[in-house]
Amino acid sequence: MAEAFGMNLDLFIMPTHVSVTVWNTDRTSTEMAQRKTASCGISFNLNTLLSRLSWEVADNSLDLPAAVERFERIKKTKPTGKWEVLILTSLANAAFCRLFGGDWSAMLIVFVSTLAGYRLKQIMLKEGCDVRLTFLCASFFSAAISIGGVIFNIGSTPEIAIASSVLYLIPGVPYINSVSDMIDKHYLCAFSRFLDASVLTASLTTGLCVGMLSLGLKWF
Repeated sequence: MAEAFGMNLDLFIMPTHVSVTVWNTDRTSTEMAQRKTASCGISFNLNTLLSRLSWEVADNSLDLPAAVERFERIKKTKPTGKWEVLILTSLANAAFCRLFGGDWSAMLIVFVSTLAGYRLKQIMLKEGCDVRLTFLCASFFSAAISIGGVIFNIGSTPEIAIASSVLYLIPGVPYINSVSDMIDKHYLCAFSRFLDASVLTASLTTGLCVGMLSLGLKWF
């Protein structure tokens, strides 16, 4: 986008801050801005719209006023409904259970445990709870429900249900971004993203293990 407007650009991205420096080709004018990023979930809808805008600027020579107007409209895009996300996430996690060899009983258990855990996550994040505590509690809640398959001997693959019940909490996007940053030699940002994702993974793992131990399930 910067090249399309005849400018040079340098970005410095951290998990909580973004620094942008823009200068013209003859380096007679420079602007720098730094902003704190909002603490919110990932919106793939917004990502798609912003990506489409960038390509329209680069390929279709969309001028700056039109790009700014389009950007302001994109900012007003409403997020996907919480109930839609809740149901679709639960179905997706149940599909993962099937992919890993779970039977229909295990899929039903994973659907219910994901539904309950993800709803708890939505409530806690809305109330402003720490994201690490949220991951731990949601993982514990989902694991505790899925362990019912083992306790009551439901289906033939209850262990797969337990393992699949917390997959919705895996911070896959931060891990992918950290690898992408490392490839692009943004090592400091890559380390920061990887460390942040690792802390969330440790939180959900702790919740899973506490749920298993508290209900008397000792596999280790």
